[in-house]
Amino acid sequence: MPRACFGILERNRRGTHFMVKSQRKYSLFLDATINKVDAKGRVSIPADYRALLEQQETELVAFRSFTMPCIECRTSEMMEKMANAIDDSFDAFSNEQDDLTGLIFSDAKEFPFDSTGRIVLTEKLLKHAGIADKALFVGKGRTFQIWNPDTYQAKESEMRRNALEKHFRLKNGGAE
Repeated sequence: MPRACFGILERNRRGTHFMVKSQRKYSLFLDATINKVDAKGRVSIPADYRALLEQQETELVAFRSFTMPCIECRTSEMMEKMANAIDDSFDAFSNEQDDLTGLIFSDAKEFPFDSTGRIVLTEKLLKHAGIADKALFVGKGRTFQIWNPDTYQAKESEMRRNALEKHFRLKNGGAE
């Protein structure tokens, strides 16, 4: 009897079971992973993140966070939703709309990954996040961020303190 697995089991001619490529569907960016950054700014995108981007047939878009020392990463579809939300929230040509679109979209860039799953981060992004030789990929559900691991460790401690002090709660326990 074959063991349970996340892939599909098929039989070869001898009746032996073997695993075929996983049919797992990814829907959120999860987990935190540290990867090396080389001298040219190349870094491997975590495999689960690449799988989600490939599954959604979308591009990775990154820009400097304007609230934290990290790199914000979204799918091209999420960027389009952000543009719509800004259009719906502010008057056209208002200072707020102008500031937000300038901070986000003029700084954003699509980053295709190479055959080994790497992207080349720009010097501007690396400098903003204080990244030198290691990058921490932090899943945030529908988006993810890239941090200097030491900077994020301090920020994570602060976030945990805030959550404990303020007793964060989801409406309906997170259920719809």
